[in-house]
Amino acid sequence: MKRKITDKLCEWKKQTKGRMPLLIYGARQVGKTFEMREFGAHYYKNTVYINFETDEKIGSYFETDIHADSVVVLLERYYQVKIVPEETLIIFDEIQDCPKVINAMKYFCENAPQYHIACAGSLLGIALAKPSSFPVGKVNFMQIDPMTFKEFLIANGDENLVKYLDSINTIEPIPDAFFNPLYEKLKMYYITGGMPESVLMWTEARDVSAMQDALSGIINAYERDFAKHPDTHEFPKISMIWKSIPSQLAKENKKFLYKVVKEGARAREYEDALQWLVDARLVHKVYRSSAPRLPIAAYDDLSAFKLYLVDVGLLRRLAQLAPTAFGDGNRLFTEFKGALTENYVLQTLTTQFEVAPRYWSQANPPYEVDFLIQRENDIFPIEVKSEDNTTSRSLKKFKELFPDQVKLRVRFSLDNLKLDDDLLNIPLFMADYTDQLIGFALEQKKTSISL
Repeated sequence: MKRKITDKLCEWKKQTKGRMPLLIYGARQVGKTFEMREFGAHYYKNTVYINFETDEKIGSYFETDIHADSVVVLLERYYQVKIVPEETLIIFDEIQDCPKVINAMKYFCENAPQYHIACAGSLLGIALAKPSSFPVGKVNFMQIDPMTFKEFLIANGDENLVKYLDSINTIEPIPDAFFNPLYEKLKMYYITGGMPESVLMWTEARDVSAMQDALSGIINAYERDFAKHPDTHEFPKISMIWKSIPSQLAKENKKFLYKVVKEGARAREYEDALQWLVDARLVHKVYRSSAPRLPIAAYDDLSAFKLYLVDVGLLRRLAQLAPTAFGDGNRLFTEFKGALTENYVLQTLTTQFEVAPRYWSQANPPYEVDFLIQRENDIFPIEVKSEDNTTSRSLKKFKELFPDQVKLRVRFSLDNLKLDDDLLNIPLFMADYTDQLIGFALEQKKTSISL
C-alpha cells in the first residue's frame, strides 16, 4: 500500500548532509513497522530488523555498550549479516522497550552518520521508558497517521480518481463522472477508516466481517494499553473517557463534558487520564479559540475543547454503527449529528497544517464554527455540513464579527466544488486537498479583484 510517508523517507535517505537517525512515531497500528520494512526492502540492498519487544536478548546487549561501532559489530555477529554504510537500513522497532538504544542514537549522529538508522515507537512509550538522556537535536522525527482518503483510494485500485484529483488546479465544479464515484468511495472509507489492517481487509479481501474484526482487534489492543499506565488508578479513568467519546460527539454541542464520562466527574480528577490519551495520539484535542488572531495558540480557552478519535473507522466501530449504513443514501455522513464527518475532516486537517486546528463559539446567541486553521499567517474559519442544508449561518456571523481577519471562509459539504465570493465550498471527498484548494481560491479572488 503506497503511503505518503514513503516520499518523506526517500528524502531522508537522499540527504548527504545533516541526516540523523530517524524516529518514526504515531499511534499503535498505523503502519510504522510495515512502512519501515517496505522502505528497506525497496530502497536498500539489505535490511537489519531488530524488534526489542519480541527479542529481549538483543536488548540486554545494549546495557553494556551503546557506542555506534560496537552496536554495528554486535548486530553483524548476532544476525550474521554484513552492514554496509549507505546500503543497509538498520531498523530498531519498539525502542521504548530498550531505552539504551534511544541514547545510542546520539553516537550514531555524531560519530557514524554513514549508517542509516530508522527507529519506531510511540512518544508516550519513550517518555514512560525514561531513557537516561534523550538525544535532543540528534534525531530526525517523522510522524505517521492513519491512511488518508487519498491513500485509501490508491490501496483500493482507484488511481484514476487520484490522478484526476491531483490534476485539479482551479476552482470549478467536478464532473459527475468523478463526483459520484468519489462520494461512494468516501462512504466506504468512513466504514473502514484509515488503519492499514482494516483497509487491507477491504481492499484485498473485500471481507466486511474481517474488516470489522480488524477494527475490534485494534480497539481491544488500545484498551489493553490503558492498563500500562504507571498509576493503576488512572486505568479506569482512561477507559471511561475513551468509551465516552461517541456520546460526546453525538451531542448537538460537541464540547467535551466530564459529566458525560461520569456523573459528578471533575476536570482535576480526569485531566491526567485525558492527557495520556492525547500523548498516545489516540485522540485529537481541539481547543476553543477566543479570537481568530495570531498566533492562534495564544487565544486558546483551555477550559473548553472537543475530542475526536485518531481515526474515523475506529470511531464508527466504537460507536457500534453497522457497515450496512453504507447503503443508506447519505445516512453515513449525517449519523449521530455528523460526528463521523467532523472526525474525518479534523483528521485530514491535522495532516496538512503545522498548527493544530481550533474551533470558535459564542454562547448568546449561540454560534459555532467547527474549526479554525492557521495557514501561514492567515486564519480560516471552517464549517462542516453533513446535511443537505448548507446554509452557513455561523460562518456569516463569524465574518461580521471579525471582518478584517477573514480572507476566505471554507465549508465542507456534499455540494460541488465552487467559490462564491469569499465562501469556498469543498466536497468532502476533496478534504485531503484543502491546503492547495485554499491557495487556488485566494489566487482566483485576487485575479477577479484586479479585473
